Amino acid sequence: MRFPLLFRAALIVFPCLLTAQDWQPLFNGKNLDGWEVRGEGTWSILPDGVLLGQRSHPGEPAAAWPVTRAQYENWFYRQSWLYTVKSFGEYDLHIEYIIPSKMNSGVSIRDNSRAHYAIGEPDSARPDLVGPVKSTPAHIGYEIQIIDGRAPEKYLTGSVYTFVGAPAGLQREDEWNALDIESRRTGIRVKVNGKLAAEYAGDPARSLTGPIGLQLHDQFTFALFRNIRIREINASH
Repeated sequence: MRFPLLFRAALIVFPCLLTAQDWQPLFNGKNLDGWEVRGEGTWSILPDGVLLGQRSHPGEPAAAWPVTRAQYENWFYRQSWLYTVKSFGEYDLHIEYIIPSKMNSGVSIRDNSRAHYAIGEPDSARPDLVGPVKSTPAHIGYEIQIIDGRAPEKYLTGSVYTFVGAPAGLQREDEWNALDIESRRTGIRVKVNGKLAAEYAGDPARSLTGPIGLQLHDQFTFALFRNIRIREINASH
């Protein structure tokens, strides 16, 4: 899906409508200042400043075995996230990542639930995050997909998950990749390694602002991130 024609024309005719600040680091490469861990995940900073996210496996699928398929899948698909403490409006986001074989991750934007339902958090623990849509971040805000491309998958890396699929061949396997996300009131644009992956005008029912999150999709996912930075956009008057 393409951005509305009026939006494209406005950027050409009125280029001063949006002004960008300087790029600022979201992750300092030393600690998790400015971030909060959501769910059962362990986020470690390696000696070279790389952020490693992995699951902590504090429990088993059930207290007694054998378990049913439903019990196992409820445990297996319980997500974990790392969210920025701050929320953002319009911005450019740059993230570099490695997604190992068979792993599944993603970047959440505009999810004001902060994965409350995806991590199985009781409403009593965070009543401020309770909302009308009781689902994962992809169905409350938006999830930009990061996934190993060697397995069959409808939404490849760079997709706006459930809305717009990205083409194959943009991601380099077992190497560092660059993901760039442009979040505007009028749409979302995603690039993988400098090439256009997806554009989406946005769902009018969903928030235009919110935090940024890094996903560990299931109990066996791990992923590496570095050079996470943001350039906030201001509307000039």
